[in-house]
Amino acid sequence: MSPSKAPRKDPGPGGRPRLTREAVLSAALKLVGSEGLEALTMRRLGQELGVDPMSLYRYAANRAALLDGVTELVLNELAISPEDRDWQAQLRRIAHDLRLLALRHPNVVPLLVTRPLSTPLGLRPLGTLRPLEKILSLLTGAGFGAVNALHVYRAYYGFLYGHILNELQEFVVDTEEHEALLRLGLHRLPAREFPRLRALAPALADYDGGAELDQGLSILLSGLASRLPSAPEQDSHPPNTADSPSA
Repeated sequence: MSPSKAPRKDPGPGGRPRLTREAVLSAALKLVGSEGLEALTMRRLGQELGVDPMSLYRYAANRAALLDGVTELVLNELAISPEDRDWQAQLRRIAHDLRLLALRHPNVVPLLVTRPLSTPLGLRPLGTLRPLEKILSLLTGAGFGAVNALHVYRAYYGFLYGHILNELQEFVVDTEEHEALLRLGLHRLPAREFPRLRALAPALADYDGGAELDQGLSILLSGLASRLPSAPEQDSHPPNTADSPSA
């Protein structure tokens, strides 16, 4: 298609492109990324988009709905393949993908971790529930019973979010400083009260989030694999995804 015939969005009032839900949420995500969650208000978002804040209520009923939408938008970047027969490799890949997602959107991590707690499971936005549904399908397809699959999911995400929050706390004060104690700002801690923490400065400065995640996943996945039924039992009793709990 030639550029002259490429489809264009109809302009709104004042010649601006018409708003869409995706455009509103993308702008909200950008605002959170640059200024933090506290900056996300209808008024501030309206300023960013150059529109009357009241017009945004067509796309989000309130600020809470806006936060839910941002959470969905970020989780939509996470690819999960329930049909993958190598469930351990799939969970390892998802973990690394979610870690990179969190590092790209650090200001959204509190939403990913705490936002679901504010809403009963069945009332949450569908986009926030799809990772759960897909991972349950992956695990039941691997041979876990429905309830066991739910236990695995909880252990997996509990570990994963804990790792992500821990990694984001590995705050470097001065990236140009070569001395580990100074680089991490640990020299500010009273030496008598924190001798062990100060002594760990070299190890803390060499923290490798990806490698640390892999080590933890190896421990976790080997333990989870031990909960699988034996191979003969799997063959004679194919997994039934229809009995997945609604939680």
